[in-house]
Amino acid sequence: MTVDPRQLVAGFLTLSMFVMLGNMIKHDHFTPVGGEELALETAGVDSNEIKVADTTEITKVNTVGVDLPKETAEEIRPCWSKPSPNVQESKGFVTFSLTMGPEFHISQITDAVVIARYLGATLVLPEIRGNELGKRRKFEDMYDVDKFMTSLDGVVKVVHSLPNRVSAKKPAVIRVPNRVTEEFISGTIEPIFQRNNYLRLATIFSSISLKQKESSNKDLDSTACLAMFSGLELKPEFSAVAKHMLDRLKEISKPDGMVIAVDMQTELLEKKNCKTSGGSRRRGCYYPQEVLNFLKKVGFSANTTIYLTETWWHKSLNTLKEAFPNTYTKDDIMPAANKGEFLKSGDSYLARALDLKICSESDVFVPAIPGLFYGHVAGKRIASGLTNIIVPAPVSSTSALASEFISTYISKKSHLAYSCYC
Repeated sequence: MTVDPRQLVAGFLTLSMFVMLGNMIKHDHFTPVGGEELALETAGVDSNEIKVADTTEITKVNTVGVDLPKETAEEIRPCWSKPSPNVQESKGFVTFSLTMGPEFHISQITDAVVIARYLGATLVLPEIRGNELGKRRKFEDMYDVDKFMTSLDGVVKVVHSLPNRVSAKKPAVIRVPNRVTEEFISGTIEPIFQRNNYLRLATIFSSISLKQKESSNKDLDSTACLAMFSGLELKPEFSAVAKHMLDRLKEISKPDGMVIAVDMQTELLEKKNCKTSGGSRRRGCYYPQEVLNFLKKVGFSANTTIYLTETWWHKSLNTLKEAFPNTYTKDDIMPAANKGEFLKSGDSYLARALDLKICSESDVFVPAIPGLFYGHVAGKRIASGLTNIIVPAPVSSTSALASEFISTYISKKSHLAYSCYC
Protein backbone atom coordinates (compact mmCIF):
# COMPACT_ATOMS: atom_id res chain seq x y z
CA MET A 1 0.00 0.00 0.00
CA THR A 2 1.36 3.42 -0.97
CA VAL A 3 1.42 5.99 1.83
CA ASP A 4 1.07 9.62 0.93
CA PRO A 5 3.99 11.55 2.53
CA ARG A 6 1.62 14.38 3.32
CA GLN A 7 -0.41 12.02 5.52
CA LEU A 8 2.74 11.08 7.45
CA VAL A 9 3.54 14.75 8.05
CA ALA A 10 -0.02 15.50 9.15
CA GLY A 11 0.01 12.56 11.55
CA PHE A 12 3.33 13.65 13.02
CA LEU A 13 2.09 17.20 13.56
CA THR A 14 -1.11 15.95 15.21
CA LEU A 15 0.88 13.75 17.59
CA SER A 16 3.19 16.67 18.41
CA MET A 17 0.24 18.86 19.25
CA PHE A 18 -1.09 16.28 21.73
CA VAL A 19 2.33 16.05 23.36
CA MET A 20 2.52 19.85 23.72
CA LEU A 21 -1.00 19.93 25.17
CA GLY A 22 -0.04 17.30 27.74
CA ASN A 23 3.00 19.29 28.77
CA MET A 24 0.94 22.44 29.22
CA ILE A 25 -1.49 20.61 31.53
CA LYS A 26 1.41 19.04 33.41
CA HIS A 27 2.95 22.46 34.04
CA ASP A 28 -0.32 24.08 35.20
CA HIS A 29 -0.68 26.49 32.28
CA PHE A 30 -4.45 26.11 32.62
CA THR A 31 -4.69 26.45 36.41
CA PRO A 32 -7.31 29.13 37.04
CA VAL A 33 -6.43 31.53 39.85
CA GLY A 34 -7.58 34.88 41.16
CA GLY A 35 -8.85 36.49 44.34
CA GLU A 36 -11.84 37.01 46.54
CA GLU A 37 -13.07 40.50 47.20
CA LEU A 38 -11.05 42.33 49.85
CA ALA A 39 -12.78 43.80 52.85
CA LEU A 40 -11.35 47.24 52.12
CA GLU A 41 -13.02 50.42 50.98
CA THR A 42 -10.21 50.94 48.52
CA ALA A 43 -9.81 47.56 46.86
CA GLY A 44 -11.92 45.17 44.84
CA VAL A 45 -12.27 42.80 41.98
CA ASP A 46 -14.62 44.45 39.53
CA SER A 47 -13.48 43.20 36.15
CA ASN A 48 -12.79 45.42 33.17
CA GLU A 49 -13.53 43.79 29.85
CA ILE A 50 -10.44 43.86 27.63
CA LYS A 51 -10.99 43.17 23.94
CA VAL A 52 -7.84 42.06 22.17
CA ALA A 53 -7.72 40.29 18.83
CA ASP A 54 -5.31 37.54 19.87
CA THR A 55 -2.58 36.63 22.35
CA THR A 56 0.06 38.18 20.14
CA GLU A 57 -1.67 41.53 20.46
CA ILE A 58 -1.74 41.21 24.23
CA THR A 59 2.01 40.71 24.21
CA LYS A 60 2.45 43.80 22.06
CA VAL A 61 0.41 46.00 24.35
CA ASN A 62 1.65 44.78 27.71
CA THR A 63 5.04 43.23 26.89
CA VAL A 64 4.54 40.48 29.45
CA GLY A 65 1.17 38.97 28.50
CA VAL A 66 -0.77 40.58 31.36
CA ASP A 67 -4.29 41.72 30.49
CA LEU A 68 -4.08 45.20 31.99
CA PRO A 69 -6.04 48.02 30.37
CA LYS A 70 -4.05 50.11 27.93
CA GLU A 71 -3.59 53.50 29.54
CA THR A 72 -4.76 56.47 27.54
CA ALA A 73 -2.21 58.81 26.07
CA GLU A 74 -4.74 61.65 26.10
CA GLU A 75 -4.04 64.57 28.38
CA ILE A 76 -5.88 64.44 31.69
CA ARG A 77 -7.55 67.78 32.34
CA PRO A 78 -8.74 69.32 35.62
CA CYS A 79 -12.50 69.42 36.15
CA TRP A 80 -12.01 72.44 38.37
CA SER A 81 -10.80 75.99 37.88
CA LYS A 82 -8.56 77.92 40.24
CA PRO A 83 -10.66 79.61 42.94
CA SER A 84 -11.32 83.30 42.47
CA PRO A 85 -8.76 85.66 44.04
CA ASN A 86 -9.29 86.50 47.68
CA VAL A 87 -8.89 90.28 47.88
CA GLN A 88 -10.06 90.68 51.47
CA GLU A 89 -7.65 91.63 54.20
CA SER A 90 -6.43 88.67 56.25
CA LYS A 91 -8.57 88.01 59.33
CA GLY A 92 -5.99 86.01 61.25
CA PHE A 93 -3.47 83.17 61.08
CA VAL A 94 -3.60 79.39 60.71
CA THR A 95 -0.59 77.31 61.77
CA PHE A 96 0.05 73.54 61.75
CA SER A 97 2.81 70.95 61.46
CA LEU A 98 3.44 68.15 58.99
CA THR A 99 3.77 64.80 60.76
CA MET A 100 3.81 61.00 60.26
CA GLY A 101 5.15 60.92 56.69
CA PRO A 102 4.59 62.35 53.19
CA GLU A 103 1.30 60.53 52.58
CA PHE A 104 -0.07 62.28 55.67
CA HIS A 105 1.51 65.59 54.69
CA ILE A 106 -0.69 65.74 51.57
CA SER A 107 -3.86 65.45 53.63
CA GLN A 108 -2.63 67.85 56.32
CA ILE A 109 -1.75 70.48 53.70
CA THR A 110 -5.12 70.07 51.98
CA ASP A 111 -7.14 70.49 55.17
CA ALA A 112 -5.13 73.51 56.31
CA VAL A 113 -5.47 75.27 52.94
CA VAL A 114 -9.23 74.62 52.80
CA ILE A 115 -9.70 75.95 56.34
CA ALA A 116 -7.58 79.06 55.68
CA ARG A 117 -9.53 79.74 52.48
CA TYR A 118 -12.90 79.49 54.22
CA LEU A 119 -11.84 81.69 57.15
CA GLY A 120 -10.01 84.25 55.02
CA ALA A 121 -6.91 83.59 57.14
CA THR A 122 -3.21 83.70 56.37
CA LEU A 123 -1.52 80.29 56.27
CA VAL A 124 1.89 79.98 57.91
CA LEU A 125 4.31 77.54 56.27
CA PRO A 126 4.37 74.42 58.45
CA GLU A 127 7.41 72.86 60.02
CA ILE A 128 8.01 69.14 59.53
CA ARG A 129 8.19 67.09 62.70
CA GLY A 130 10.01 63.77 62.57
CA ASN A 131 9.22 60.52 64.36
CA GLU A 132 11.81 61.25 67.03
CA LEU A 133 10.94 63.75 69.75
CA GLY A 134 12.40 67.17 69.02
CA LYS A 135 13.43 66.32 65.44
CA ARG A 136 12.23 69.06 63.11
CA ARG A 137 13.01 70.48 59.72
CA LYS A 138 11.80 73.47 57.74
CA PHE A 139 9.21 73.06 55.01
CA GLU A 140 11.72 74.14 52.37
CA ASP A 141 14.17 71.45 53.54
CA MET A 142 11.91 68.83 51.95
CA TYR A 143 9.41 70.52 49.66
CA ASP A 144 9.48 73.05 46.83
CA VAL A 145 8.43 76.15 48.73
CA ASP A 146 8.33 78.44 45.68
CA LYS A 147 5.98 76.12 43.79
CA PHE A 148 3.75 75.74 46.84
CA MET A 149 3.40 79.45 47.43
CA THR A 150 2.96 80.22 43.73
CA SER A 151 0.21 77.59 43.36
CA LEU A 152 -1.79 79.25 46.16
CA ASP A 153 -1.18 82.82 45.00
CA GLY A 154 -4.48 84.72 45.18
CA VAL A 155 -6.25 81.76 46.79
CA VAL A 156 -4.69 81.75 50.24
CA LYS A 157 -2.04 84.11 51.56
CA VAL A 158 1.03 82.16 52.70
CA VAL A 159 3.84 83.52 54.87
CA HIS A 160 7.06 81.97 56.12
CA SER A 161 6.53 82.87 59.77
CA LEU A 162 4.20 84.60 62.21
CA PRO A 163 4.60 88.31 62.96
CA ASN A 164 6.19 88.88 66.37
CA ARG A 165 3.03 90.49 67.72
CA VAL A 166 1.12 87.25 67.00
CA SER A 167 3.75 84.66 67.93
CA ALA A 168 3.84 86.07 71.47
CA LYS A 169 0.22 85.01 71.94
CA LYS A 170 -1.18 81.56 72.68
CA PRO A 171 -3.01 79.91 69.76
CA ALA A 172 -6.34 78.12 69.99
CA VAL A 173 -5.54 74.45 69.28
CA ILE A 174 -8.19 72.59 67.27
CA ARG A 175 -8.30 68.89 66.43
CA VAL A 176 -9.48 68.62 62.83
CA PRO A 177 -10.84 65.43 61.24
CA ASN A 178 -9.10 64.44 58.01
CA ARG A 179 -10.97 65.69 54.92
CA VAL A 180 -12.58 68.44 56.95
CA THR A 181 -16.09 69.42 55.88
CA GLU A 182 -17.66 72.84 55.46
CA GLU A 183 -20.06 71.97 58.28
CA PHE A 184 -17.19 71.30 60.70
CA ILE A 185 -15.42 74.52 59.72
CA SER A 186 -18.52 76.69 60.07
CA GLY A 187 -19.84 74.96 63.20
CA THR A 188 -16.65 74.29 65.16
CA ILE A 189 -13.65 76.17 63.80
CA GLU A 190 -15.15 79.51 62.73
CA PRO A 191 -16.67 80.41 66.13
CA ILE A 192 -13.29 79.79 67.80
CA PHE A 193 -11.49 81.78 65.09
CA GLN A 194 -13.81 84.74 65.68
CA ARG A 195 -12.75 84.77 69.35
CA ASN A 196 -9.07 83.99 68.77
CA ASN A 197 -7.77 84.74 65.28
CA TYR A 198 -4.65 82.65 65.83
CA LEU A 199 -5.27 78.91 65.32
CA ARG A 200 -3.10 75.83 65.48
CA LEU A 201 -4.52 72.80 63.69
CA ALA A 202 -3.90 69.13 64.46
CA THR A 203 -5.34 66.75 61.87
CA ILE A 204 -6.90 63.56 63.25
CA PHE A 205 -6.92 60.55 60.93
CA SER A 206 -9.97 58.64 62.12
CA SER A 207 -10.60 57.59 58.51
CA ILE A 208 -8.14 57.00 55.69
CA SER A 209 -10.67 56.67 52.89
CA LEU A 210 -10.16 58.92 49.87
CA LYS A 211 -13.49 58.12 48.27
CA GLN A 212 -15.57 60.89 46.77
CA LYS A 213 -18.01 62.71 49.05
CA GLU A 214 -21.02 64.84 48.25
CA SER A 215 -20.31 68.56 48.50
CA SER A 216 -22.16 71.68 47.40
CA ASN A 217 -19.35 74.19 47.96
CA LYS A 218 -17.55 74.34 44.62
CA ASP A 219 -15.08 76.94 45.86
CA LEU A 220 -13.82 74.69 48.67
CA ASP A 221 -13.84 71.66 46.34
CA SER A 222 -11.62 73.51 43.87
CA THR A 223 -9.37 74.67 46.70
CA ALA A 224 -9.00 71.07 47.91
CA CYS A 225 -8.16 69.85 44.38
CA LEU A 226 -5.58 72.60 43.99
CA ALA A 227 -3.93 71.87 47.33
CA MET A 228 -3.91 68.10 46.97
CA PHE A 229 -2.74 67.78 43.37
CA SER A 230 -0.95 70.97 42.43
CA GLY A 231 0.66 72.42 45.53
CA LEU A 232 2.95 69.96 47.27
CA GLU A 233 6.06 68.74 45.43
CA LEU A 234 9.46 67.57 46.60
CA LYS A 235 12.18 70.14 46.18
CA PRO A 236 13.89 69.74 42.78
CA GLU A 237 17.05 68.01 44.00
CA PHE A 238 15.00 65.35 45.80
CA SER A 239 12.73 64.85 42.78
CA ALA A 240 15.88 64.34 40.70
CA VAL A 241 16.93 61.43 42.95
CA ALA A 242 13.55 59.73 42.49
CA LYS A 243 13.73 60.27 38.73
CA HIS A 244 17.23 58.78 38.58
CA MET A 245 16.03 55.69 40.44
CA LEU A 246 12.98 55.22 38.22
CA ASP A 247 15.02 55.79 35.06
CA ARG A 248 17.44 53.12 36.21
CA LEU A 249 14.57 50.67 36.80
CA LYS A 250 13.16 51.37 33.33
CA GLU A 251 16.57 50.84 31.79
CA ILE A 252 16.83 47.46 33.52
CA SER A 253 13.37 46.48 32.24
CA LYS A 254 14.27 47.00 28.57
CA PRO A 255 13.57 45.83 25.93
CA ASP A 256 10.27 44.14 26.70
CA GLY A 257 9.61 44.34 30.41
CA MET A 258 7.78 46.74 32.68
CA VAL A 259 8.37 48.29 36.08
CA ILE A 260 6.05 47.27 38.90
CA ALA A 261 6.22 49.22 42.14
CA VAL A 262 5.07 47.18 45.14
CA ASP A 263 4.38 48.91 48.44
CA MET A 264 5.72 46.23 50.76
CA GLN A 265 7.30 46.84 54.14
CA THR A 266 7.85 43.65 56.11
CA GLU A 267 8.13 45.43 59.46
CA LEU A 268 4.59 46.82 59.09
CA LEU A 269 3.14 43.34 58.62
CA GLU A 270 3.85 42.62 62.27
CA LYS A 271 2.65 45.98 63.58
CA LYS A 272 -0.78 47.48 64.24
CA ASN A 273 -1.06 48.62 60.62
CA CYS A 274 -1.69 45.01 59.63
CA LYS A 275 -3.03 43.53 62.88
CA THR A 276 -6.59 43.48 64.16
CA SER A 277 -7.43 44.04 67.82
CA GLY A 278 -7.46 40.25 68.23
CA GLY A 279 -3.94 39.90 66.88
CA SER A 280 -4.85 38.30 63.55
CA ARG A 281 -3.65 39.72 60.25
CA ARG A 282 -5.79 42.46 58.74
CA ARG A 283 -7.17 41.72 55.30
CA GLY A 284 -5.35 43.57 52.57
CA CYS A 285 -1.91 42.97 54.06
CA TYR A 286 0.19 40.50 52.05
CA TYR A 287 3.50 38.81 52.77
CA PRO A 288 6.22 38.54 50.09
CA GLN A 289 5.37 34.92 49.22
CA GLU A 290 1.71 35.83 48.72
CA VAL A 291 2.61 38.76 46.48
CA LEU A 292 4.94 36.46 44.52
CA ASN A 293 2.17 33.89 44.01
CA PHE A 294 -0.27 36.61 42.95
CA LEU A 295 2.06 38.21 40.40
CA LYS A 296 2.87 34.85 38.82
CA LYS A 297 -0.78 33.76 38.68
CA VAL A 298 -1.89 36.91 36.85
CA GLY A 299 0.82 36.43 34.26
CA PHE A 300 3.81 38.63 35.03
CA SER A 301 6.93 37.09 33.50
CA ALA A 302 10.33 36.57 35.10
CA ASN A 303 11.82 39.55 33.21
CA THR A 304 9.48 41.97 35.02
CA THR A 305 11.35 44.61 37.01
CA ILE A 306 10.02 45.06 40.54
CA TYR A 307 10.65 47.99 42.88
CA LEU A 308 9.91 47.31 46.55
CA THR A 309 9.35 50.14 48.99
CA GLU A 310 11.55 48.29 51.46
CA THR A 311 14.67 50.26 52.30
CA TRP A 312 16.95 47.31 53.03
CA TRP A 313 16.91 43.73 51.83
CA HIS A 314 15.13 41.21 54.06
CA LYS A 315 15.56 37.44 53.93
CA SER A 316 11.80 37.01 53.43
CA LEU A 317 12.26 38.62 50.00
CA ASN A 318 14.62 35.91 48.72
CA THR A 319 11.91 33.78 47.09
CA LEU A 320 10.56 36.86 45.31
CA LYS A 321 14.05 37.55 43.97
CA GLU A 322 14.37 33.95 42.75
CA ALA A 323 11.15 34.19 40.74
CA PHE A 324 11.74 37.77 39.58
CA PRO A 325 15.52 38.36 39.45
CA ASN A 326 15.08 42.06 38.71
CA THR A 327 13.68 42.86 42.16
CA TYR A 328 15.19 45.83 43.98
CA THR A 329 14.92 47.90 47.14
CA LYS A 330 15.94 51.52 47.58
CA ASP A 331 19.37 50.46 48.80
CA ASP A 332 19.89 48.48 45.58
CA ILE A 333 19.22 51.26 43.07
CA MET A 334 19.85 54.54 44.87
CA PRO A 335 23.06 56.36 43.89
CA ALA A 336 25.69 55.84 46.60
CA ALA A 337 26.12 59.59 46.98
CA ASN A 338 22.50 59.95 48.18
CA LYS A 339 22.31 57.05 50.61
CA GLY A 340 23.65 59.01 53.56
CA GLU A 341 20.91 61.62 53.36
CA PHE A 342 17.99 59.37 52.43
CA LEU A 343 18.72 55.99 54.01
CA LYS A 344 21.15 56.46 56.88
CA SER A 345 20.03 59.73 58.40
CA GLY A 346 17.35 58.09 60.53
CA ASP A 347 14.67 60.23 58.84
CA SER A 348 12.23 57.83 57.19
CA TYR A 349 10.20 60.71 55.72
CA LEU A 350 12.67 61.34 52.91
CA ALA A 351 12.88 57.68 51.92
CA ARG A 352 9.09 57.39 52.00
CA ALA A 353 8.77 60.49 49.82
CA LEU A 354 10.88 58.77 47.15
CA ASP A 355 8.61 55.73 47.39
CA LEU A 356 5.54 57.88 46.86
CA LYS A 357 6.97 59.46 43.72
CA ILE A 358 8.24 56.21 42.19
CA CYS A 359 5.00 54.34 42.96
CA SER A 360 3.05 57.20 41.37
CA GLU A 361 4.99 56.99 38.10
CA SER A 362 5.78 53.28 37.60
CA ASP A 363 4.07 51.18 34.89
CA VAL A 364 2.03 49.29 37.49
CA PHE A 365 1.41 49.87 41.19
CA VAL A 366 0.65 47.00 43.60
CA PRO A 367 -0.35 47.97 47.17
CA ALA A 368 0.47 45.07 49.50
CA ILE A 369 -0.48 47.20 52.52
CA PRO A 370 -3.73 49.19 52.81
CA GLY A 371 -3.65 52.79 53.96
CA LEU A 372 -3.25 56.42 53.09
CA PHE A 373 -0.08 55.83 51.06
CA TYR A 374 -2.07 53.62 48.70
CA GLY A 375 -4.83 56.21 48.49
CA HIS A 376 -2.57 59.14 47.63
CA VAL A 377 -0.52 57.13 45.12
CA ALA A 378 -3.81 56.20 43.45
CA GLY A 379 -4.83 59.86 43.35
CA LYS A 380 -1.57 60.97 41.76
CA ARG A 381 -1.76 58.17 39.19
CA ILE A 382 -5.35 59.05 38.27
CA ALA A 383 -4.34 62.69 37.82
CA SER A 384 -1.55 61.53 35.47
CA GLY A 385 -3.61 58.97 33.55
CA LEU A 386 -1.63 56.04 35.02
CA THR A 387 -4.49 53.82 36.15
CA ASN A 388 -2.84 50.39 36.25
CA ILE A 389 -3.22 49.63 39.95
CA ILE A 390 -3.83 45.99 40.86
CA VAL A 391 -4.64 44.85 44.38
CA PRO A 392 -3.35 41.42 45.48
CA ALA A 393 -5.75 38.68 46.49
CA PRO A 394 -5.47 35.07 47.71
CA VAL A 395 -4.35 32.61 45.03
CA SER A 396 -7.12 30.12 45.72
CA SER A 397 -9.65 31.98 43.56
CA THR A 398 -10.85 31.01 40.13
CA SER A 399 -9.54 33.81 37.93
CA ALA A 400 -6.10 34.74 36.67
CA LEU A 401 -7.00 37.95 34.85
CA ALA A 402 -5.09 40.95 36.17
CA SER A 403 -7.96 43.20 35.06
CA GLU A 404 -10.20 41.59 37.67
CA PHE A 405 -7.96 42.94 40.41
CA ILE A 406 -7.92 46.56 39.27
CA SER A 407 -8.39 48.80 42.32
CA THR A 408 -11.99 49.91 42.85
CA TYR A 409 -10.60 53.42 43.14
CA ILE A 410 -10.19 52.95 39.37
CA SER A 411 -12.82 50.44 38.28
CA LYS A 412 -15.62 52.23 40.14
CA LYS A 413 -14.07 55.69 39.82
CA SER A 414 -14.63 56.12 43.54
CA HIS A 415 -11.46 58.08 44.29
CA LEU A 416 -11.91 61.78 44.99
CA ALA A 417 -9.36 62.45 42.21
CA TYR A 418 -12.17 61.72 39.73
CA SER A 419 -13.97 64.80 41.04
CA CYS A 420 -10.85 66.83 40.23
CA TYR A 421 -9.76 65.32 36.90
CA CYS A 422 -11.75 64.31 33.81
